[in-house]
Amino acid sequence: MGKFTVFLEKKVSSPMARLAEQRHLLAIRDGVISSLPFIIVGSFFLLIASPPLPEAWAITQWATEHAAEILIPYRMTMFIMSLYVAFGIGYNLAKSYKVDPLSGAQIAVASLLLTITPTVIEELGFVLPMQYLGGSGLFVTIIVSIISVEIFRICKQKEITIKLPEAVPASVSRSFEALIPVAIVIVLMTIITVVMGINLHVVIEKLVAPIITAGDSLLGVLVPVFLITFFWSFGIHGVSVVGSVARPVWEVYLLNNAEAASAGASSLPHVAPEPLYQWFIWVGGSGATLGLVIVMLIFSRSKYLKNLGRTVSIPSLFNINEPVMFGLPIVLNPILIIPFIVTPLVLTIVSYLATSLGLVSPTFIKAPWTLPAPIGAYLATGGDWRSIILVLINIAISVVIYFPFFKIYDKKMHALEQGEDTIS
Repeated sequence: MGKFTVFLEKKVSSPMARLAEQRHLLAIRDGVISSLPFIIVGSFFLLIASPPLPEAWAITQWATEHAAEILIPYRMTMFIMSLYVAFGIGYNLAKSYKVDPLSGAQIAVASLLLTITPTVIEELGFVLPMQYLGGSGLFVTIIVSIISVEIFRICKQKEITIKLPEAVPASVSRSFEALIPVAIVIVLMTIITVVMGINLHVVIEKLVAPIITAGDSLLGVLVPVFLITFFWSFGIHGVSVVGSVARPVWEVYLLNNAEAASAGASSLPHVAPEPLYQWFIWVGGSGATLGLVIVMLIFSRSKYLKNLGRTVSIPSLFNINEPVMFGLPIVLNPILIIPFIVTPLVLTIVSYLATSLGLVSPTFIKAPWTLPAPIGAYLATGGDWRSIILVLINIAISVVIYFPFFKIYDKKMHALEQGEDTIS
């Protein structure tokens, strides 16, 4: 068992750790994360516009009548999330290259806006369509943001910039340093969008259509769940790695569901926005470790595990499970890795089928991830009480799966505490 652990640590953990630190993946991850406050706050206006209350209540009738006004903050935040993401990606990627991050962020935003052709509406003049500034524009946002910052970096490294005397204020000097890269990006994007008449959003949408379709299938949910827990088994933040690639797809699902909900649709188009993972699969954190914590509290014979269970119970209730991951530990623990990977896969199947069969409403609201799972699930589904039942069922399933493996590990730990030598 020890040799197997060493093999995993040397041959698997190290390469995966390097992947997790890849510059562009980190910039995408941090760029999307930087927009989360706007997404979370904006999504709650969907809940206000369609409160989970009886239709006969006065507040529900008021919300229905004023839905258009209530949803304006949503339109200016979550609905145009790509604008915020572009700024975040540009800022973080430029910062990683040690070039001016503010200039990198602004260049990325300009590049995104130049992929959209304004239209002229009588009495309003030029109007910028907002549809490509939402989740559907995330893929283009990622591509043009990275390309724009790379152009900025190359110009800086090759000294293709305008240099001003040292006496000039730093803010002015940085602006002129970005002048040539900005000109290159603007001309490039103008040629593509205006001269050549290419709608990058339509092109990319066709290219990623198979990914969007596949990601909303049961297999498309099982694969990222497996990869996240697989990476975590070696101490690598699985959501950071997999989320950098998958989150744009998840955000497209979330925005499509949110838009359908805001339009009063009777059914939502997608099963698998990120809140599906957050509230029904990662109950207590990656690996659905709340069930493991419950087992620790009730069945531990080992004093260490019993005390650890008490210590981590509150954080786990709020989906903070690093103390469990590294305190138990689960990381590089051949016994507990098995249920750590298997449990979320089982919960994925249960939750996906429950949602796709209409037993529970699909998620369309981004609730803060530190809420206890039943509350978060209730909010994310727009107030569907059945989501609470599904969360409780999933917790029970996780307890059952973790129990036999934990008992094996608890026996080993208890034997160690008793000073026994023959425990392997």
